[in-house]
Amino acid sequence: MTICDQSQSNPSDVPVYLKLAVVTMIWGGTFVAGRFLADSLSPLFAASLRFLLASAALLLFLLLARVPLTRPSARQWLQLVVLGFFGICFYNLCFFYGLHYINASRASLIVALNPAVIGLASWLLFKERLSRSKVAGIAICIAGASLVIISRNPQLLAGNADAWIGDLLILGCVLGWGVYSLFSKELNRDLGPVQTVTWSILLGTFMLWVTAAVRGELNMAALSSLGLQQWLSLVYLGVLGSALAYIGYYDGIRKIGATRSGVFIALNPLTAVILGALMLDEQLTRVMCLGGGLILVGIFLCNKPLARVGKKGILYRRRTN
Repeated sequence: MTICDQSQSNPSDVPVYLKLAVVTMIWGGTFVAGRFLADSLSPLFAASLRFLLASAALLLFLLLARVPLTRPSARQWLQLVVLGFFGICFYNLCFFYGLHYINASRASLIVALNPAVIGLASWLLFKERLSRSKVAGIAICIAGASLVIISRNPQLLAGNADAWIGDLLILGCVLGWGVYSLFSKELNRDLGPVQTVTWSILLGTFMLWVTAAVRGELNMAALSSLGLQQWLSLVYLGVLGSALAYIGYYDGIRKIGATRSGVFIALNPLTAVILGALMLDEQLTRVMCLGGGLILVGIFLCNKPLARVGKKGILYRRRTN
């Protein structure tokens, strides 16, 4: 037996797991909330409003907690701009535009590719070792997502020949979230998750509002015509689905790493599928369910522990023949 990497699970991580489970279940609900807004506001304006509320919630939190905003260094400003663009601006444009073409359940199943993409990118960019089970998990995740994307139920997609555009846009969410997860490690260590999330959301919100203003999509008439359901959806997206959930996720990354935190995104599609069926009367095909099942199996394999703890608390890797 040989000593292996000590970044495996331990009992003290249980609170982190519970927090990440709640975070990803909240994100599952954002797909349903996004669908409620899809027909009322333009995608760009909806994303701008979501993160305006998130920014207000974060600043209020810091004010009540008497925590001043840290002044980033020049290098940190550049890193925060990258996070703000990919994790906030780019991700949410893909999110809201994508939900104009496909339903919430389908979108959430595609987003479940995140853990596999994060694991593969960690191997390519940061030379993280990928075991056979992780490689198999990534392949199964891709196969499952492919089933979801290429499924074409006539009843589900009736009258929408451009659903493939929605699939590509939601895949853009996967790209944006991968960058947001992988390139936050240094900032999380130096600034902490609250400061990192607050600055990245403030910068991303600024980018969204400037883009909306340039494109002439700041439609106040549409905003004033929103009903109670749409306003509740905006508050859910901004406060729960952005401000609080982003802090919880980044805190998880800081404590157990991006790959292990990413496994909890498996709960995202499960929540969205259940809420989509209950609240939006969305129909799921057998192929989509099969694809979702494969994604979950792949995610499990990607994060399957490979080590056991010895009597002295040292982690050993099992020998395989």
